[in-house]
Amino acid sequence: MTSLKKVKYLLPAIEIDMGGIPVKQSMPTQKVNRVDPFLLLHHLRIQYFDDRPARIQGIGPHPHRGFSPVTFIIEGELHHRDSRGNNQIATEGEVQWMHAGMGIIHSERPSEALTSRNGFQEIIQLWINSPAENKMTAPFYKHLSVDEIPVITSEDTKVKNKLIAGTYQGKKSPIPTESDLLILWGVAEKSGQQTLQISNNFNTMLYLVKGNIRIKGYGIIDAENLLVFEKEGDLIEMSFSENSQFLVLSGKPINEKVAQSGPFVMNSQTEILEAMRDYQMGKMGVLIEEK
Repeated sequence: MTSLKKVKYLLPAIEIDMGGIPVKQSMPTQKVNRVDPFLLLHHLRIQYFDDRPARIQGIGPHPHRGFSPVTFIIEGELHHRDSRGNNQIATEGEVQWMHAGMGIIHSERPSEALTSRNGFQEIIQLWINSPAENKMTAPFYKHLSVDEIPVITSEDTKVKNKLIAGTYQGKKSPIPTESDLLILWGVAEKSGQQTLQISNNFNTMLYLVKGNIRIKGYGIIDAENLLVFEKEGDLIEMSFSENSQFLVLSGKPINEKVAQSGPFVMNSQTEILEAMRDYQMGKMGVLIEEK
């Protein structure tokens, strides 16, 4: 027997200040700290200018350990550099997937082309926890280009779902994940509709980036809201009255203790202190940003 997943929470994205950069945050909130294995969801839209070099704009070098920060480029370009030697620009419709593992330093800048045209950058960043056994593995970075992302199309052909992580309808994402995930990045045309089938063993959320969406059994949701579903049920029926864009974020719970301090996510406070020490000692590498 199949049944609809019910909505447990509706979490609006609230603007916060992140080091002088305005970011809309829908998780964590006072009501919902995390939805295992998902830790954080940020939505940023910002204009960059040609009054100074791109490599000193955006977000400068900073460390991570113990989880995967994943970035979806909605508009513009994002220049990723890290202490493992990766240096790459992702454009609209692409994904930058980084498993921080034992520790990595990276920066997130606009491209020179974006600043030269005084353009806008819009991104979503998702933090996904790693199980304890994978927190100290070697870091890796994967750029997921438009051409290599599998696409699942709705029966009416009006909704196209890019398969970012996991498997769905016989297709498999090229991203290696630290735990069982299903992540879809959907683009819907006006009057499109579809039904997604998702395991009731997974925690599931839906973030509406643009437009609006009607969830059967709940109602209409406006842009920049995060829906958290009950675990029970395995179907999500959705329809769209205008062109829209959304993320379906689903994953098997890790069910481990979480200790977090800023950019480090581990299982104990001792491990957090070790991460801080290792970063200060240079064990996460060095990032020198060049052109």
